[in-house]
Amino acid sequence: MRVTEKVAVVTGGASGIGRALAHRFAAEGAAGVVVADLDKAGAEAVAREIGDAALPFACDVVDPDHADALMDIAESAFGPVDIFCANAGVAVGEGLGETDDWDLALRVNLRAHVNAAERLLPSWLERKTGYFLATASAAGLVTQIGSAPYAVTKHAAVAFAEWLSITYGDRGLGVSCLCPMGVNTPLLHGSGRSGDVVKASGRVLEPEEVAEIVIAGLETETFLILPHPEVLDFYRHKTSDYERWLAGMRRLQARVAAG
Repeated sequence: MRVTEKVAVVTGGASGIGRALAHRFAAEGAAGVVVADLDKAGAEAVAREIGDAALPFACDVVDPDHADALMDIAESAFGPVDIFCANAGVAVGEGLGETDDWDLALRVNLRAHVNAAERLLPSWLERKTGYFLATASAAGLVTQIGSAPYAVTKHAAVAFAEWLSITYGDRGLGVSCLCPMGVNTPLLHGSGRSGDVVKASGRVLEPEEVAEIVIAGLETETFLILPHPEVLDFYRHKTSDYERWLAGMRRLQARVAAG
């Protein structure tokens, strides 16, 4: 799908990858971009940077009523939503995590994607067009040393995107799943030891680099969008010899624990 003349909604749009996507969609000639974020001031700032093609909206993506309101405002301002970027995410918890960590991670990293799909699918299936871009993580393919809530919910986000593509891919729905490693965002720098492991494991990209790769992935309607190409090699190693991969991850964990 080409972004030109399309209406796009970007959650988590106030910073990081979301901000870069909103800017890039506008630069590609999108008919309108809704910048959605819990951070109202941040969303407003990004919309001002973009100009008339953007509209800010303060919302909590885990609230189904907010999801409905988000789509309503996008449709009333610009027309039917063509591209939905489920980009909002949280990196919470260390180790097994606490109950509150699991609740928040499940609600933001997975349930918010489901809420959006529930709202958008009837219209997209009727129109036989629509695109769902899920921001997951390399952790959703090859796990993570550190936070169980983050690793598990990002796996779930990948699985939900797979399910959408399998179930509706022959009915006009496009689906891509964005799975980067380290990206220079507040999420990375605020994720404690888990973030330190990611930063040490490969090149940290700028959000604008990721947005460039997303545009190319959308145009070719590629399911797995991998800003760090080495993630595909890691994934192939994992699936070709699971026992060896698990042993290697345990060794990596021991090296991390040793400092």
